[in-house]
Amino acid sequence: MSKSNSQEKFKSKIGGQALVEGIMMLGPNKGAMACRLPDGTIDLETWDENNGKSAPWYRKVPLVRGCYSFVSSLIKGYRYTMKSAEKQMVEEEDEKKPEGAPSAEADSAPAKKKEEKSGGVTDVIMTLGGIFGVVLAVVLFVALPKFLVGLIPDIEQHHILQSVLEGIVKIAIFVSYMFIIGLMKDIKRQYMYHGAEHKTIACHEAELPLTVENIRRQTRFHKRCGTSFIFIVLLVGIFVMCFVPKGLLWWQRTLISFGALPFVVGISYEFIRLAGNHDNIFTKILSAPGLAMQRITTREPDDSMIEIAIAALTPCIPEDKTEDKW
Repeated sequence: MSKSNSQEKFKSKIGGQALVEGIMMLGPNKGAMACRLPDGTIDLETWDENNGKSAPWYRKVPLVRGCYSFVSSLIKGYRYTMKSAEKQMVEEEDEKKPEGAPSAEADSAPAKKKEEKSGGVTDVIMTLGGIFGVVLAVVLFVALPKFLVGLIPDIEQHHILQSVLEGIVKIAIFVSYMFIIGLMKDIKRQYMYHGAEHKTIACHEAELPLTVENIRRQTRFHKRCGTSFIFIVLLVGIFVMCFVPKGLLWWQRTLISFGALPFVVGISYEFIRLAGNHDNIFTKILSAPGLAMQRITTREPDDSMIEIAIAALTPCIPEDKTEDKW
């Protein structure tokens, strides 16, 4: 066996996301969400995925697969984050009932109606929250940098410099935002679950048994993390905007930037695949900003969080290892 082959490392297709007191994992054929419930038990949900050998064409075609993966990840990430948050809500009604009150069976019908009504309200709140999140992201990371740079006199006549400055401001806002929210107790715990997710996938890629002891000594930094992907999107966006004609106002550049997003996302996804599959000077430079950012967005997890990551990852590992290759 040659030296290059002996040093070749298995790279898994499985990816994940930290939730509220839990982790979601997405594999070639299965997806799973594991959460730590308030009573200390682990709640596990699984569902079918189709990202293996029989995956549809839009999951395989370059550029198209990046756009699909981006949108799908946003939708699933938001859905299961809200779902994990709901699991943390402890039902206290039974505990507050006085002695001699009707049993749960006696008032099950009204309770069911109340639950259905509550579910409808929750769906509306989730939808409004999702819309607000998208609008906030567009304002903070697309419109605001262009508006601020647009305040510089005659900057529109130097479109390459304008694009670079917009990118710098955008990156500064992104890093500041992630650092500030990381000071919140709940987000700090989510960053710890993010670390558990990375360390568990690293253990799987090292082809070691998924035990707390093995996982604990793995790295919490991963080149194919969503944080690295966002950084590549920001860098590719700077490059793309350099080709926009000069003389445009900030809001015109915002519309163009928004319209070019599918292309930027598609290119960025191919770059993240390249960085994940190769280890050379170019991919190390490409991955460096995202890996540095993970010092903010990941924290060392405790053992209970690693247990959640193991529970989420295990159902996602396919029997056919070739389907799990990145």
